[in-house]
Amino acid sequence: MRAVLETTPGGPEVLTVTEVPAPGLTPDGVRIRVRAAGINRADVMQRLGRYPVPPGASKIFGLEVSGTVAELGPEVPEDAGLAVGDEVVALLDSGGYAEEVVAPAAQVLPVPDGVDLEAAAGLPEVCATVFSNVFMAAAAREGEVVLIHGGTGGIGTNAIQMCRALGLRVLTTVGSPEKAAAARELGAETIDYRAEDFVERVRELTDGHGADIVLDVVGAMYLERNLDALAVNGRLVVIGLQGGRKGELDLGKLMAKRAAVIGTTLRSRPAGEKARIMAAVGEHVWPQVADGRIAPVVNRTFPLEEVAQAHEYFDSGAHIGKVLLVP
Repeated sequence: MRAVLETTPGGPEVLTVTEVPAPGLTPDGVRIRVRAAGINRADVMQRLGRYPVPPGASKIFGLEVSGTVAELGPEVPEDAGLAVGDEVVALLDSGGYAEEVVAPAAQVLPVPDGVDLEAAAGLPEVCATVFSNVFMAAAAREGEVVLIHGGTGGIGTNAIQMCRALGLRVLTTVGSPEKAAAARELGAETIDYRAEDFVERVRELTDGHGADIVLDVVGAMYLERNLDALAVNGRLVVIGLQGGRKGELDLGKLMAKRAAVIGTTLRSRPAGEKARIMAAVGEHVWPQVADGRIAPVVNRTFPLEEVAQAHEYFDSGAHIGKVLLVP
């Protein structure tokens, strides 16, 4: 089969398609003929040599796919509700940039009603990331205010919709009028981080209350200012390090606000945790997708052979929503 393997670290040009054996079927595995694979920031970090594949996982890039079930392992339980021919999505440790992938049955969900199979590839990783961080780790409650940094990326576009659907007020930072318009259409109130101080704007928009939750992909560069933007009893959830790994934090301010800083990654979690997250997504998020309150936002698709061009486009930051690869 054709696939994109981990190679020498570098820019998009290091990514090429090669022929490799199809993955072996595991006892609890689901073989999926891939319709599309989502590109994520983690793939870029892996390409740069900064985010190694978990031990024992495939060296093929890709953390999420949509496709059709081709084969089930002998230990896939009947109550998994999976059958050959079903249209599904899967959360992966790796392996998605390929024509076929084998995923643990517990990390596979049916494509929600009314969602196009190709576009569905943009759902599993972002839904699992947002729900596990905002609603599981940070325990978001209806009526709270969430500040989302990077509101028009794959994570951001999903987070805006999910938080709105589940009863939160959403503020988000954006970097252009076009991106502001897209975020507002999804239901967010926008802050132009190039022209406005996001801490001051959060305070203005909330009458001094601040953000109950901050979902941050920037990291060190925003650490102190995120704490300033938090409300009393607020939770800062760091899920990305685009602005660096090491920052300085005023612990006195953290204590005075009775705030919490939470840092998580999804890929390195044990299989049991991923299974619980995907089960929660199926229970709490999939109904919102099926009724149209949450939808995959797909910006562009590229053929698998154009993986280098796809990563170059992703790196440019021009996209609004997901970028997909189609084998």
